[in-house]
Amino acid sequence: MDQVLFEQLLVFFKTLADENRLKLIGMLAEREYSVEELATRLKVREPTVSHHLARLKELGLVKMRREGNNHYYQLEASSLHRLSKDVLSLEKIAAPEPEQATDLWEQKILKDYLQEGKLTKIPSTRKKREVILRWLVEQLAWEKRYPEKEINAFLLQYHWDSATLRREFIMTGLMQRDQGLYWRI
Repeated sequence: MDQVLFEQLLVFFKTLADENRLKLIGMLAEREYSVEELATRLKVREPTVSHHLARLKELGLVKMRREGNNHYYQLEASSLHRLSKDVLSLEKIAAPEPEQATDLWEQKILKDYLQEGKLTKIPSTRKKREVILRWLVEQLAWEKRYPEKEINAFLLQYHWDSATLRREFIMTGLMQRDQGLYWRI
């Protein structure tokens, strides 16, 4: 999620994180109200209602109409729809920043499972295990074919269960095996 979208979401949710503002939106969705009517229904003072309405107006969620000395407010439904479409779309909220989110997550996994260059345990979840396996296989040369004994010696530097790690390399498609030789793919 980019910083601009994050700031928009922050302002949006901070503004709506007030019980009275949410009630105001609900009431204004029904019909148009004056500040006096809203204050009476909410059982708060008019300046408090005016403050809340000003905050909602900043977001474009309410619009005001003057009639003499009275101000009448109603919900700006099109703005609410636009905000929900533009700011709250799942694609925008869930979209990680390219590579950075993945890199940070993978770094956390490596930090959690590696201690002094040794694997503390083999992760039980597939995604975490694949991060560890990719990191391990990256320590090996590309075009070299390793005998099983050499792969075992390499893996024992990181964890006692070399057989499981060796099998996982094959099962995840990170390495191939033929006639006792292993190589990266």
